[in-house]
Amino acid sequence: MTVQEYEVLNAKQIASETDPFTEERYRQFYKFFSKKYETVLDVGCNTGRGGHILKQCNSLLKIAGLDCVQDRLDRLSKNIYAQTFYGLSTDIPVSDRSFDVVVAGEFIEHLYPNDVDKTLGEFFRVLKIGGRLMLTTPNPEDYKKRLRKESVLGEAHVSQHFPHALKCKLQMMGYRNIRLFGSGKVTRYLGYYFPIHNIYGSYLIIADKE
Repeated sequence: MTVQEYEVLNAKQIASETDPFTEERYRQFYKFFSKKYETVLDVGCNTGRGGHILKQCNSLLKIAGLDCVQDRLDRLSKNIYAQTFYGLSTDIPVSDRSFDVVVAGEFIEHLYPNDVDKTLGEFFRVLKIGGRLMLTTPNPEDYKKRLRKESVLGEAHVSQHFPHALKCKLQMMGYRNIRLFGSGKVTRYLGYYFPIHNIYGSYLIIADKE
């Protein structure tokens, strides 16, 4: 897929621009930031609502945004995003070991399967030693979806990622200290650590480059 093809696909999903959980998702990300982190790549940054939250949490962060929809990049605040990149996560236009953190909120399901491994490899490449990847994605094992016979797939969601399969994929790529947490609206009531993961509509996976 070209960047233009991905742009057409994702520009149609305008609900992502007003996702009511975005701010809570980025606050959850920040709970797992180290105090030493300074540089952040926000992948699938959309209109920048997530970056705004990170800046509220720490005004010293230097945030770069990557998205395949130019119109959304055009709406980013220059006071929040020091750099912006129009393009794909399979070919991030920065040098090796550029960022302390890569965050990707509800992003990876927007990639076709043959682009997933390339993307996870790029995230590994651009992270510094000691850096951290944090991403959330819809949970295919969510019991509510299964009861309703609903799928993660549809519209701009072109892949789905089972938690332990994604964890294994990250391990094979060289990430370490990989952890799974709940995400999504259920966390408002049960927090991130409830042991039965299929109650969560989305999940957070954290992986370190050491």
